[in-house]
Amino acid sequence: MIGEYNTSREGIILKEYGRNVQKLVNYIRTVPDKEKRTELATTLIELIKQLAPVAKEAQENPQRMWDDLYIMADFNLDVNNPFTTPDRTILFKKPRKMEYPQNDVRFRHYGKNIEKLVKEAVKKEDPKEREEAAIYIGKLMKTFFGAWNKETLDDSVIVKDIAILSQGKLVLSLDKVREENLFEKLYREQRNKPSRPEGGRNDRNRGRSFKKNRHNSHRRRDQ
Repeated sequence: MIGEYNTSREGIILKEYGRNVQKLVNYIRTVPDKEKRTELATTLIELIKQLAPVAKEAQENPQRMWDDLYIMADFNLDVNNPFTTPDRTILFKKPRKMEYPQNDVRFRHYGKNIEKLVKEAVKKEDPKEREEAAIYIGKLMKTFFGAWNKETLDDSVIVKDIAILSQGKLVLSLDKVREENLFEKLYREQRNKPSRPEGGRNDRNRGRSFKKNRHNSHRRRDQ
């Protein structure tokens, strides 16, 4: 017996349901009685729900199963559909082309969000708050740059870039930044935070030692 290869068989419209389901759909189309076709189509839908893994995702949307049935029948299926019969032109309509934002980013290694933060920092009227915002932005810029580059970004470059992005409205003293290390990376700040609050294990040990010495001080001298 010569084997039947997939290359010589009729193509499968929806491969996720398999060849046997496609054959059953083709058979339902040949049944002359409409009521019988509807009964067989309903039975096939229930069978697909039990056998086809893809049907598990469509349990909450039973109309999708009927739409797929029409697709596998090449929309040549006359049954009593419990839902609206799908339109071939709608199902095979090409999706609208996704439009990507065309906004230019001045410094791509910082990202677009840095520019948004600079715009918000410029709006602050209090000079102290504006300076604190600029310092925080500088920390972010150094952190973002270090995440994708091995070399270290010099503080003078960050100060200059902040001034450029803010059109000269955010100006920081480079000497102050270097002296106080204001642009230290954020993850280092998190790492240097104390892991235990004050009054931790050492205080508890001192408390036990105090109780022990106090207890020994009340012992009789002749013991």
